[in-house]
Amino acid sequence: MPGHPRLIETLKRSLRARGLTYRDLARALDLSEPSVKRMFSRGTFTLARLEAVLAVLELDFYELARLARGAVGGPVELSLEQERALAADERLLSVFWLLQNGWPVEDILADFSIGRSALTLALGRLARLKLIDWGPRERVRLRVAKDFQWRAGGPVKKAYGRRVLQEFLAARFGGGLELLRFEARELSPESAAVLRRRLERVVAEFNEMAEVDAGLPSAHRGGMALLVACRPWEFSVVNALKRRRS
Repeated sequence: MPGHPRLIETLKRSLRARGLTYRDLARALDLSEPSVKRMFSRGTFTLARLEAVLAVLELDFYELARLARGAVGGPVELSLEQERALAADERLLSVFWLLQNGWPVEDILADFSIGRSALTLALGRLARLKLIDWGPRERVRLRVAKDFQWRAGGPVKKAYGRRVLQEFLAARFGGGLELLRFEARELSPESAAVLRRRLERVVAEFNEMAEVDAGLPSAHRGGMALLVACRPWEFSVVNALKRRRS
């Protein structure tokens, strides 16, 4: 329902993620800022008003509900202790990545060079770190949201960030499922903000597809990486032509 507290909190998080304020939303909805603040604080959304807010956020009801469910599924970021443990142990990080992508324990044992005793040790460590629940018959359930983000400048990015990018960009990007495009144009701040929101939507759809495909047998899935980036930037060669103001 429109006034559900979890949905309201998800709308607030979506606004912050897109860099939008209540004033921005009020302008888009042709309302006063106090009216928007009151609507969020009291949860007094009509169905039509909720549809209008979702249109500004470029979300639909299904995605809002999915994000709301994820809001209680785990933290957006891992704790520093969890990241430090994963950054210090490549095998532990690898097992965690496989579990995050829906690999059953038996498939990991069958397809990867890790014995049962080593995998058992890894699962025990992940359980102690509160990253997974590990139950009877080797059932594993993640205790964190699947679409969590690694900490900016955190232990994992420091340990593996450059290596990951180097390995990813080393390809020729000529295969049927590969694409690499670099475009540099001039945009207004307003258009740049719209572009960022649309790229965030692409990332959300990528994670949603992975969530759906996690139910397929592991033999029918393969690793896929998505690199999305945008920032104010000018090529140094062009920038050198600019007149310098005293």
